[in-house]
Amino acid sequence: MADPKAPTMQATLGLTGLTANAMALIAPGAFLWLTFYIQATTGVAGQPSTAPAMWIGIFAALLLCLATAVAYAEISKLYPGTGSSYYYAEQAMLSKDKAFKYARISKFIVGWGSHLYYWVYPGVMVAVTGIFVGYVVGFLYPSFLSGSNPGPVFTSLVAVVFSFFVAWIATRGAGASTAVNIAVNIVQISALIVFSVLCLGYRASHPTGAPAFQYDGQTMATYTYQFATAKDGSIIRNAAGVPQPLLGKDGKPVPFTISYPTTDSSGNFLTHPDAASVVGVHRFSWMFIQATVAILILVGFESVTSMGGEAKNPTKHIPIAVIASLLIQGLFCYLFEYFCANYFLNSGYTMQSAASSAAPIGDMMIIVGDALLGQGHGKYFMLAEALTVFLALIGTTLSCMNTGARVTYAMGKDEEVPEHFGMLHTKSLTPRRAIWTLAGISAVIGVVAASLAFGDAGAPSDAAIAALPHGIFSSFGYPSHATLAALPNSLLAITLTSNFGTFILYGLSCLLCIIAYSERHDKKIVVHYLIPGFGLLANLTCMAFYLAGPFFNLGTKMEPLTALGIAAAWGLYGVFYFLRSSKAKGKTVLLESNPAFNRQSI
Repeated sequence: MADPKAPTMQATLGLTGLTANAMALIAPGAFLWLTFYIQATTGVAGQPSTAPAMWIGIFAALLLCLATAVAYAEISKLYPGTGSSYYYAEQAMLSKDKAFKYARISKFIVGWGSHLYYWVYPGVMVAVTGIFVGYVVGFLYPSFLSGSNPGPVFTSLVAVVFSFFVAWIATRGAGASTAVNIAVNIVQISALIVFSVLCLGYRASHPTGAPAFQYDGQTMATYTYQFATAKDGSIIRNAAGVPQPLLGKDGKPVPFTISYPTTDSSGNFLTHPDAASVVGVHRFSWMFIQATVAILILVGFESVTSMGGEAKNPTKHIPIAVIASLLIQGLFCYLFEYFCANYFLNSGYTMQSAASSAAPIGDMMIIVGDALLGQGHGKYFMLAEALTVFLALIGTTLSCMNTGARVTYAMGKDEEVPEHFGMLHTKSLTPRRAIWTLAGISAVIGVVAASLAFGDAGAPSDAAIAALPHGIFSSFGYPSHATLAALPNSLLAITLTSNFGTFILYGLSCLLCIIAYSERHDKKIVVHYLIPGFGLLANLTCMAFYLAGPFFNLGTKMEPLTALGIAAAWGLYGVFYFLRSSKAKGKTVLLESNPAFNRQSI
């Protein structure tokens, strides 16, 4: 049994602190850099890319999240406390005269399902951090590592170190975490606006036919001339790897002039010819596919609902923080930045260029930086922006670890998972055991995600693989293009696993909102039924797409089926663990009587 004299969480967070924690998890400054590659490569190798629908996919995911956010905001008004949806599930059932017997099994299903999101998501973050650091190190030391295709061993080591570093910050307490998150939000949003405006300026100042920069992913630099190519289409390079210019009849390099072609001769998507194309649907199947990935960048608004025990005025501030964080980061930051990045694409840097780079946004920053500061100086702009991305990565991983650890803590207090998870450290008042456990899990998942991050549609060409620096940190883990193309993209598979857990959690939370208000006199049809109902339907549709998509040849097959397999295994183990634990502890699956419950007046 839990010690009644054990330390408890202290109410130290106001509206600003709560909103900052949620905003840090959504982190547009980090996710634009980190997930643009995933979104650009979402599809099947050799088939049309779903990338043209990137922006509208984010918009569709945003609508789903807004409906879910309303459900979270409304239910948090009734049941402020630590544990988020896990806590809500129990309270919603206990508030009913007949459904109370399902309280224990309901909260376990929600809590167990939420761990598929909260325990996997940090692993995705540490993996992409490894790739991000690999890009920067490869840029600074190209003879050691390729920035466009950093080695899996190197990225995995970074993922492990970063996981435990962030966990160490999380053990310092909510006050330290909030201070970090507030600073991160200010920096990343400011940097984001600067980059987005520069992208718009570059497109506006470079109409078709204007002289511009052509980017080379191997040297990670821009050039003002057209590249000379061999008969097989590969770029001709000198001994240092620098692309050689195409020479005109006068023997001089042919200047590179910009254009905005939609596709190449093989039908591969290249650029958006106009702004309408950026926000267009293109194909509804592509929109759904992109939405199932885009959910990763929008989740986090619900994280503050797990901090009810640390909020000064939870019933007032938590609902505001949930909605405000999503509107600021999702509706404004994400839609703006993704529009600008997609609108920027041109013949000098196409979507195909983005699909073959570990950090397409870093490449774009070099280009616009060269345009702003002079050729060869864009790298300083990219490095400055990269620092803000790293800070945002700390913030988003920290926020998710805090949330996941607190859900595990709540289940530990209820003895639904090992009881030691329900203990707080006496000084920092944080669930340290849950945090360090999550750090270890994140490290393992991060290594798995980074191992084949360039598989399937993101497989580099044989020429790119041959050009990698030789060594265990750089070239180990890169077989031939054909081999990589035949293997699942591990980063996308783990991302989809986390997202599937998100859809489970968000769908159940929408259902809980409907149940919680079903017998109350203050219920509102639109807010408590229609909006959560839409959220429930949207989440179920996205979950169904994981299964239907591969069989109807809608997008990639290996990654969503892998995610479904992991989710199924987690669910089956949950059933086994719940039944075994119930028997060992003498607990009944269904409650026989309603525990003392102090209802609000209905």
